[in-house]
Amino acid sequence: MCVLLLAAGCAATGGKRAVQEEIPRMLDVQAQAWNAGDIDAFMAPYWHSPELTFSSGGKITRGWQATYDRYHQRYPTREAMGRLTFSDIEVTEQGSNVALVLGRWRLERAEPIGGGFTLVLRKDVEQKFATTLTGDGAAWVIVHDHTSIDAP
Repeated sequence: MCVLLLAAGCAATGGKRAVQEEIPRMLDVQAQAWNAGDIDAFMAPYWHSPELTFSSGGKITRGWQATYDRYHQRYPTREAMGRLTFSDIEVTEQGSNVALVLGRWRLERAEPIGGGFTLVLRKDVEQKFATTLTGDGAAWVIVHDHTSIDAP
């Protein structure tokens, strides 16, 4: 019995460690896509659903397509996009297939901006992207994004 409990504890720790690596890796790939000017690849980990929610500036955007369109409208050129970095990433697993992520973002450009973000992610077996696959064949997808901009 003790051996089974020890094995279960080690497996849980390994799973937690995997989440702590998988999600920051996904965010790194997102930043690389952004910095290459590829909003399509940046948007790949977002839930491809009308139920996706994106909250920023006191407004809520609903749906993947509306969020995609918002990014294209707000960042129409490489100069507007700047260079994206993420920092201070904190991943908290909320269950076996849900995670809460807190962090900071910064765009280096002519007028730099930055702020904080909160993401809710879940594993999704229907939406698979090589950069977000987990050990069980599912993908971490962003189902909610709340992004704020620091005061000037």
